[in-house]
Amino acid sequence: MANSAGSRKRARQAVNRRSHNASLRSMVRTYIKKVRAAIETKNYDDAQAALVAATPFVDKMVTKGIMHKNKAARVKSRLNAAVVALKG
Repeated sequence: MANSAGSRKRARQAVNRRSHNASLRSMVRTYIKKVRAAIETKNYDDAQAALVAATPFVDKMVTKGIMHKNKAARVKSRLNAAVVALKG
């Protein structure tokens, strides 16, 4: 356990930040799952709409430091490729 007042405060802040980050991570995963579910139904229009909705949230996770930029790029690229394959 932390001994100094500053380290106790840091421990409290870490708990709050961890729960907030977990919430954001869960939210972006839900958006990704919605895109994958739309791809599973083989409906191009729904999949495209879900991808358009999910992309800004994936980008926001990068700016907030929740997700690495390369991972975000990889996720967006794979989802986009799957959606384009539906059209094709």
